[in-house]
Amino acid sequence: MKRYHLTTFGCQMNEHDSERMKGMLESLGYGEAAERSEADLILFNTCSIRETADSRFIAHLGEAKRLKGENPERVIGVGGCWAQSLKDEVFERFPFVDVAFGPGQVHKLAEFLTSDSLTAQGYFEFEGFTGHLPARRERPFQGWLQISVGCNCACSYCIVPSTRGREVSRRLQELVGEVETMAAEGVREVTLLGQNVNSYGRDLRERASFAELLRLLDGIEGIDRIRYTSPHPKDMREDVIRAHAELESVCEHIHLPLQSGSSRILKAMRRTYDRARYMDRVALIREHVPDAALSTDIIVGFPGETEADFAETLEVVAEVGYDSAFTFIFSPRRGTEAAEITEGVVPHPVKVERMERLVELVQRGARERAQRFVGRTVEVLVEGASRTDPERQRGRTRHNKVVNFAGLAQPGEMADVEIMKATSQTLLGEERLLARAVS
Repeated sequence: MKRYHLTTFGCQMNEHDSERMKGMLESLGYGEAAERSEADLILFNTCSIRETADSRFIAHLGEAKRLKGENPERVIGVGGCWAQSLKDEVFERFPFVDVAFGPGQVHKLAEFLTSDSLTAQGYFEFEGFTGHLPARRERPFQGWLQISVGCNCACSYCIVPSTRGREVSRRLQELVGEVETMAAEGVREVTLLGQNVNSYGRDLRERASFAELLRLLDGIEGIDRIRYTSPHPKDMREDVIRAHAELESVCEHIHLPLQSGSSRILKAMRRTYDRARYMDRVALIREHVPDAALSTDIIVGFPGETEADFAETLEVVAEVGYDSAFTFIFSPRRGTEAAEITEGVVPHPVKVERMERLVELVQRGARERAQRFVGRTVEVLVEGASRTDPERQRGRTRHNKVVNFAGLAQPGEMADVEIMKATSQTLLGEERLLARAVS
């Protein structure tokens, strides 16, 4: 049996795509190797959103080159957004790579592996959904659902439209059928994926809405939890927010990317909403789902960001009270409008200092928000052993909070956990049945 080793960088969409790659490879008779040195096929599913992802990938690619030198029969494959963004240069810069493909061409990997071709091949057209391919899930009780690919937004800093193409939605009934199959296979939690999930369905001949999709999926027996990522504030409508309050399976967690609290910077980013519109969406969420956990994305040091602009970001963070935030120092991506800006470039030391202040504020707010769970009993979907204490279990609440707890529940089971302590990142508790037995 030939064996493969796959390394994944980047977002949840890439994680989904990697599960599909694994499923496709195993349907071709490949087995998974624990180490690259044991593999006949070394694969990378790459990300190009930020410079740090590029740098990490290049370091890994160096090891693949060495292993290829030891055994020239090894096949080296590079897929994903980085490959798409450098499609004209991949083989010139890295001649040891045998096959390269973009996110819309994952299925072409199977074609390459089963062909008689001895020459390097690149596949970079935008076509097809990886959601049509077989999957090998990391956890049998959690599944990804790709509802759309691509993005029609034109954010000035973002490379996604050029690496994943224009937005294309999958048909409503096709998605319902896929989740029904997941439920029959034991999946309890489904995460819906798209670059902008709440614009889902607008491009379909038979128009559909994201809220309609949520309602149909909520009716599928066996699906206990539905999550999604990522929405865009400009498209966050009341019907979607109400779904969190009205549909039993839709979790009380909304990821609402902010990027900046300054309307001036948001305009430069081409985000198509301002601070007031964003805060209006937050108010609507708090009205309909008062206990919802809110998470966000924030970019520090976008070109032209002044201290006053950054202060507005801090004001929004303090006012909203996020449960968590992904914070990033701006790094220019070639081919984007923001990469061409030469005026108002923020010095790196200033970016770092601002990031430190932002992270401190976010963590303080998250720590305060987390205290509301202390003393409460929450439902936890068990994922496995705790990463810090193998004697404890680890899982997530409906609010997407990580819980480490003492208990007997097994992965894939729901546990009622009494929360004893909370930090900005995690909750600590005891399974209620165990707590009663001890008392």
